[in-house]
Amino acid sequence: MSQKKYVALVTGATGGLGTHICKRLADDGYVVCANYRSKEKAEEWSRKMHEDGYLFHLYQADVADYDEVAAMIDAITADHGGVDVLVNNAGITRDGAFKKMSKENWAAVIGTNLTSVFNCCRHVINPMLERNYGRIINISSVNGQRAQFGQVNYAAAKAGMHGITKTLAIETASKGITVNTISPGYVATDMVMAVAPEVRNKIIEGIPVGRMGGTGEIAHLVSFLASPQSGFITGANYAINGGQHVY
Repeated sequence: MSQKKYVALVTGATGGLGTHICKRLADDGYVVCANYRSKEKAEEWSRKMHEDGYLFHLYQADVADYDEVAAMIDAITADHGGVDVLVNNAGITRDGAFKKMSKENWAAVIGTNLTSVFNCCRHVINPMLERNYGRIINISSVNGQRAQFGQVNYAAAKAGMHGITKTLAIETASKGITVNTISPGYVATDMVMAVAPEVRNKIIEGIPVGRMGGTGEIAHLVSFLASPQSGFITGANYAINGGQHVY
């Protein structure tokens, strides 16, 4: 009898980090469902992934919208039988000093980075409980653990993600479900590499290992936590920041 192929859902899949997470999970043998918000970007991304030899199943939803997430999970369940691994990777920034921060920029970041975690977890958790199996991995940030000027909204959302992780972990631990957080430091995504070289160099000066992280390194950690062999790890927060913040 062939072994079941686990189904993984990655939110914010078409970004730099999401792309590498999708590829690594596909390499590990998962059926990968890639969430996106912009259809035009997703179609171009899908073509590029196909050229690279990957076939991902695309599902549209604004993860900040509870009902859109419900429809997405229903579609994945109909197509593939449910979500075994959820990677909450979607995220945005709307930086600015708190004294100038608009309520719109606060709400946008909290919605996409934090409320999305509730929405996605809420719609997969009961089926996971029924199957007595699940892996939930929340992609947070070093800036959810330390202070960062101009990121009150982002830091609050990323810290809140681990608050969800810890409590959901103990609520589901006896049912074969693990819930963990990954907190990357500065990673060499296209967005980060687009900043001025002098700014990048200043950032690197503050990283003890002397470089930025690679998206593949974050994906490797996702792969580890997603594995059926990682069932004794839950409620944990994995810092992966090159020694920039240790505690």
